[in-house]
Amino acid sequence: MIKPIENLKSIFEAGLKSVDPNEIILNKVAVKGDFLSVTHDGKEHAFDLSKFKKIYIVGAGKATARMALAMEGLLGDRITGGVISVKYGHSEKLTRIKVIEAAHPVPDENSRRAAEEIHGLCRELTEECLVICLISGGGSALLSMPVKEITDRDKRGVTEMLLACGADICEINCVRKHLSSIKGGRLIQAVSPAVSVNLILSDVIGDRLDSIASGLTSHDDTTFGDAVDILEKYELADKVPARVRAYLLKGVTDDSLETPKKGGSIFAGNHNFIIGSNIVAVREAAAKAREMRFNTVVLSSQIMGEAKVAAANYAGICMDIKRSELLAKRPACIIAGGETTVTIKGTGKGGRNQEMALAFLKYIAENRSAMEGVYFLSAATDGNDGPTDAAGGFACLEMLDPAPEAGSEINECLKNNDSYHYLKEKGLLYVTGPTNTNVCDLQIMIVS
Repeated sequence: MIKPIENLKSIFEAGLKSVDPNEIILNKVAVKGDFLSVTHDGKEHAFDLSKFKKIYIVGAGKATARMALAMEGLLGDRITGGVISVKYGHSEKLTRIKVIEAAHPVPDENSRRAAEEIHGLCRELTEECLVICLISGGGSALLSMPVKEITDRDKRGVTEMLLACGADICEINCVRKHLSSIKGGRLIQAVSPAVSVNLILSDVIGDRLDSIASGLTSHDDTTFGDAVDILEKYELADKVPARVRAYLLKGVTDDSLETPKKGGSIFAGNHNFIIGSNIVAVREAAAKAREMRFNTVVLSSQIMGEAKVAAANYAGICMDIKRSELLAKRPACIIAGGETTVTIKGTGKGGRNQEMALAFLKYIAENRSAMEGVYFLSAATDGNDGPTDAAGGFACLEMLDPAPEAGSEINECLKNNDSYHYLKEKGLLYVTGPTNTNVCDLQIMIVS
């Protein structure tokens, strides 16, 4: 393996290790005697467990099983019971909390079953109960409980359309919240009057509480009007199922259908704590790069937009460093995080990180001498980039076909959104397997 590729892996893995859900819980949460404490923004928030007759744990997300494993270790037999929903293959062996595996990114029957079980459990809680909600990215699909006016099939269809049109995660979740009986703060409607302590691993740019897992435990800042505007923006208003369109339009004029808003009494005993995010992974990746003696620059943890456009910008930055050391002296390592999108127009296979890697490879093919010594990795921290078994992909000159027509082949694959097969054939896929965490994506560039 090419040494710089190994370096890219080491830097990514350092970022990944820093957001291991089990370790984050153990670093941020403690149980001392009758008190459970959560460290958040440098402050310690304590909860007296002796005030509660029962303690339940519920949650959803790709990272939730490892979070639950840590909580079982901390609370042991204090836990009365609970239910969590995780993606297939992202499970852990738990003793006091039930695990339901479901589909992601498009929900399935188990997503419905998990939502109904969690919602049903929460509706039975009293003020003498404490519920600890464990939430991470992926929770939107892993808990699916549509309003009675639409069907599960309707919800799946809307989800597929939104995923394919290039909408960002906040836009997708805005629509999903307004079609759900559990999202957009409605889980807390069920939990109230019990006290809830919500431990959240963010996979959303800017760490918006109302968008992470579609705001299960947060008031909702979006409206039915916003949801309708999003469908119109992406020319989906006339393509979504008629029942979906009718319900959203009804919600615009019927305030009783709106999601819970800030200041509502249901949030009186609700406590949200973001305990991990992309920023944590970016910082630790950068620390590893500096340890490896790279002149390291962090661009941002909030990179968004089309994956191909981001690749073009990254390629320009690398060419500047190669040519004039404009941003950093060589050997340089440039690190960024966030979550881009892909507008699907072809019939190929891939994900946003693989598409970005392939688009970066396109710029290498078009600027071979200027991109010599440049190495690129884009990968999803959850280990699953789109509906594939790869986390992402690499790009470098050494592994590019030397034939002049290589660029044309790459362009055709990009047009067909078929990054997976091209990268796999060239040995440029990055496969980690399920990581059981999820804090968006990392991009790492080395200019040697």
